[in-house]
Amino acid sequence: MMNGTEASRPASRQLALFIGLMVLVGLNLRPALSSLAPVLTRIQQDTGLSPLAIGGLTTLPVLCLGIFAPLAPWLAKRFGPENTLAAALLLLAGGLLLRGVPAVIALFGGTLMVGAAIGVAGTLLPALVKRELPAGADLMTGVYTMALCLGGALGAGLSIPLADTLGGWPAGLASWSLLALIALVAWQWLMPRHDTATHLPEGGGSTRELLSQPLAWQVMLFMGSQSSLAYIVFGWLPTLLVARGFSEAQAGWMMGASVMVQLISALTAPWLARLGRDQRPALLIVLGLVAAGFWLLLQAPAVWRWPGVVLLGLGQGGGFSLALTLIVLRTATSRLAGKLSGLVQGGGYTLAAMGPLGIGVMLQFEVGLTTLTLVLLGIIAVSMSFALFAGRNRRLEIDDTGRLVTR
Repeated sequence: MMNGTEASRPASRQLALFIGLMVLVGLNLRPALSSLAPVLTRIQQDTGLSPLAIGGLTTLPVLCLGIFAPLAPWLAKRFGPENTLAAALLLLAGGLLLRGVPAVIALFGGTLMVGAAIGVAGTLLPALVKRELPAGADLMTGVYTMALCLGGALGAGLSIPLADTLGGWPAGLASWSLLALIALVAWQWLMPRHDTATHLPEGGGSTRELLSQPLAWQVMLFMGSQSSLAYIVFGWLPTLLVARGFSEAQAGWMMGASVMVQLISALTAPWLARLGRDQRPALLIVLGLVAAGFWLLLQAPAVWRWPGVVLLGLGQGGGFSLALTLIVLRTATSRLAGKLSGLVQGGGYTLAAMGPLGIGVMLQFEVGLTTLTLVLLGIIAVSMSFALFAGRNRRLEIDDTGRLVTR
């Protein structure tokens, strides 16, 4: 007969395997976005696209995140979350390969596929974390977010070198499909398997019920406002830095360094959030860091660029990690976490898509950096107001009568 220690070893190995798979999948959900921004100038030169069209290109994947994220719970219920995630990885790899075709229609089509895949996969992972690690879901969300940030940093930092090495931006963008295919094979081979009925029980928590809960709206609006800042960085920060006088390569590495710094706060922010009675102080701190980072990068003398890079990275890594953490902290079950994740990321990313589009429109009309900076600070102020509500110690639960309530 096995003793308790021996019996726990298979479970520990399974847990470690799931964390490893979660990190590998997470690594794939940002390079498709962050690798595009550093080569936007080359794309514009080669294709003749206007700044407004380039703004549409940066907005398209974020808008797709919002459109396709709500489909994830529906797909997971019918095909299982494991199979749905595998299909999303396959779609991601296909979209990345399509972007390697040197044609404008292929660039936009591949970007649409990439956004759809990331929208579905990113929505499923918080619910899977809640199911596999219910006691430490908030801390494991930090690990997952760290993987997202690392993938984003690699995409930003390696975009120009890959384009130069492989003979152009199409091949550089397409090369990220290899990482997606590796994740797909690993997930298919090693993914955790559960009976669908085990993790998708019937009960309350429909989308209509969620929409009747102010807490769900508060979390969604916080996600959307802080995410708009992240996708403005992914889409336009290198362009803004080039406008300040930095080279393409310098701008790409500065963006990559800022995203790399996000690793620190992505992992530590959930621990910080546990120190108080609720998450409001942590949310306000990270948003304050984002404001300071933008100001130093876009308005302060160039000597302050690296402190700006660090502060922006710390703030955005912590902000996104806490936004995902709120999904698991504000729900009582993995099913509710999945439903709330679809709503929050669907509505939030649809709202976030207005950020890079708005910056593209302002650049089309040659708006100055000072005005752009004030607009960014205004978005941060709005996000802070939503954080004061979403950060309160509240939770969505199903009561004894099967109704969705906030407690």
